[in-house]
Amino acid sequence: MSDLHAVSTPTAAGFREIPVAAASEHLGAFALLDVREADEFTGELGHVAGAQLVPLGTVPAVAPTLDRSKTWLVICRSGGRSGRAAGLMASQGFTVYNLTGGMLAWNGAGKPVER
Repeated sequence: MSDLHAVSTPTAAGFREIPVAAASEHLGAFALLDVREADEFTGELGHVAGAQLVPLGTVPAVAPTLDRSKTWLVICRSGGRSGRAAGLMASQGFTVYNLTGGMLAWNGAGKPVER
């Protein structure tokens, strides 16, 4: 976990922001949660392999069923929706990181995606 802390930035909302380069390097340390809508998940930007789709509006209902022992990386298009989801999850005791810049940044860095 200390490696993740060294490459991420804390927020006042209790989660940490992590840039694409660091997130991709440590991808195996995370359970992946994509909070976009289904059409975005399979659309132009694709999604990170292994990501679980839970649209933002359903996060409050789904969060209690998620494993709190895992470290979560929350993803959206640009980082805004995932930041809201990460804040909610952090307030419920999850260890959570937000992908800075979302899938726009992930694609911009040439990282692999699935559609």
